[in-house]
Amino acid sequence: MPSPRVSLITAVYNPPADAFEDTIASVLGQTYDDWEWILSDDRSPNSWVLPRLRQLAATEPRVRIVERPENGGIVAASNSSLAEATGELVALLDHDDVLEPNALEKMAGAYDRFEDLDYAYSDQDLMSDAGELRDAYYKPDWSPERLRHHNYCTHFSVFRRSLVEAVGGFREGFDGSQDHDLVLRVSECARRIVHVPGALYHWRQVPGSAAADNQAKPYAWDAGVRAVQGQLDRLGIRAKASRGVSPGLYHVEREPDLDTPVSVIIPTIGTSAIVWGEKRAMVVETVRSVVASTQHRNIEFVIVYDTPTPAPVLDALRAIEGADIKLVEFTEKFSFSAKCNVGAAHATGDVLIFLNDDMEAYSEGVIEQLIAPLREPDVGMTGPKLLFEDFRIQHAGLVYGSGTITHAYYRTRPEERGNHGELHINRETSALTGACVAMRREVFFDAGGFSERLPINYNDVDLCLKVRRSLGLRLVWLHDVTLFHFESVSRDNAVHDWEKDFINNRWGNYLHVREAYSNGVR
Repeated sequence: MPSPRVSLITAVYNPPADAFEDTIASVLGQTYDDWEWILSDDRSPNSWVLPRLRQLAATEPRVRIVERPENGGIVAASNSSLAEATGELVALLDHDDVLEPNALEKMAGAYDRFEDLDYAYSDQDLMSDAGELRDAYYKPDWSPERLRHHNYCTHFSVFRRSLVEAVGGFREGFDGSQDHDLVLRVSECARRIVHVPGALYHWRQVPGSAAADNQAKPYAWDAGVRAVQGQLDRLGIRAKASRGVSPGLYHVEREPDLDTPVSVIIPTIGTSAIVWGEKRAMVVETVRSVVASTQHRNIEFVIVYDTPTPAPVLDALRAIEGADIKLVEFTEKFSFSAKCNVGAAHATGDVLIFLNDDMEAYSEGVIEQLIAPLREPDVGMTGPKLLFEDFRIQHAGLVYGSGTITHAYYRTRPEERGNHGELHINRETSALTGACVAMRREVFFDAGGFSERLPINYNDVDLCLKVRRSLGLRLVWLHDVTLFHFESVSRDNAVHDWEKDFINNRWGNYLHVREAYSNGVR
């Protein structure tokens, strides 16, 4: 099968002359030969621009120029280039950015490998006005929830042209976020989407550009909100998009469904401990805090307690006002996995939430916000942000890599941005901690529940991998659902070598793949 032709499309409007020459050199220096470059001049006022474009087209037959009769903005200019494209693939290149010499070769190679590939994106970095490279952004694999909160794909984006044309190309009214809007629409129809690793695109920081200053184009932020809201509406996701904590980030608040039957399953032995200077019965205060934080109308609490649990703790649970408590005695040797499975067997809810007994709800609406994404059939599990007693992050998703399993942003202050703002956006993750995780009942049982061969550690990782790899469902971390986790109050969670061996023997190939986090995550 012949390799595909790539049509580079570029909207041109008063580029910095030196930067534009770098852009030209990077295209002419590509190791991949089957390309064409369509540049649409959007009536650039600078007198040198159009003559330089004409000269370029006269000396390089693969370059074509569109001379627009009037200035129409980046959407109109991009569509002018798109209309002239003949390649099977369309690649987006700004008029002052630079491609790595093998950029087209790598991207076209991905399309050679996957016949059903419709959209591919690469990693990127920033280029200073002086040509220095910094801030490489090594991106995760396809992450649709993240894309609704942040256009992480950006550069280098290569699409199947027929699909871009089928969705209508670039849309008027989305200037500044036209690429984000296009990726959102294409992603809804794409058969396959692939992340091509490697910083193949150098995003130039020039005065007035979004690369140099994310405050430079406030209109783009509002256009991005409209783009995200458009996808939510098209997909039937009942939610409202709004601006996030900083330009380029977005917030998606799903409408709660307060009547979905929910079972909160809490394994406990009735431990008491000192928290913030006061002694508390941990499981009792966990339930009380959840009840106080939610307006959900259909919740049962399934408390799976070991036989030695103190009677006053059980009495206090029964006495919690507004809580439907179901007490289930567990008489076997301690096993977190077995206790969760027993709780699930006794639960009646359509949604199961597994919750440690050493928690406290911090944000409002913990239950309703945690379960809202589960209405989407391709979401398998959700999990919240967990904080230590000192307000530092305990859980913001789990990271795989080199056979290890670690917490992302462990002990980071929650007000920090994270890599490209990812501490302030909802996003897919490789795994979620079993300390607090929600899933539909049928997903839990289809996945086989918690493995009782892992009674204490890694049972959550194993369950997540079954849901992700065996069932093909997404795991979503929710940045704005927050609980305190007074970790290890009740048990010593030392990890044993046999547990590491077990999880690596079962899932070792996947534990070496960073599928849902960028390499810069701590």
